[in-house]
Amino acid sequence: MRYKYGRPLNFHRWLDDNAHLLKPPVNNKQIWKDSDFMVTVVGGPNQRTDFHDDPVEEYFHQFKGNASLLIWDRGQYDKVELKEGDMFLMAPHTIHSPQRPEADSLCLVIERQRPLGEHDALQWSCASCGTVVKRYEMQLHSIVADLPPVYDAFYATNDAERTCPQCGEVHPGRDFKTWHQRLDVANPSL
Repeated sequence: MRYKYGRPLNFHRWLDDNAHLLKPPVNNKQIWKDSDFMVTVVGGPNQRTDFHDDPVEEYFHQFKGNASLLIWDRGQYDKVELKEGDMFLMAPHTIHSPQRPEADSLCLVIERQRPLGEHDALQWSCASCGTVVKRYEMQLHSIVADLPPVYDAFYATNDAERTCPQCGEVHPGRDFKTWHQRLDVANPSL
């Protein structure tokens, strides 16, 4: 008998076979194609300055190492720690930035495919005041293929385009260390 998504797969073998994709610069791999769910394994290290606005729920299972989700909610930053073994279900449109500073950390992320017209967004915000500096919306079909061009578009912007309209701070672009240092100064309780 043939099954649309094949026979059960051995997750440990799949991890071994795809380990090279779960490290920089790729850091992720989707398990099944053309299903109702995007089932992706994401690896560390990966620290970023962008925030994702996802129109559907996201399930996180941090099965190796530790990570966190930086959240922007009601005018302030917050952090959700994902310790090894933790599961977390995040509501739609929770603006978040996954932070995976540990090498070889692994997280299983499950989310629905997006119905036509339900758009994802990536946005970059000021580390000091949280004001959105740049936002790009898209109809997401593939996490692996659709997001890199958006990153490239943001990183190609000049300082004037990355200047916060509220406080005048220039977003450092690819320099995640500087952005996170500014965030820590402005938000010491994180």
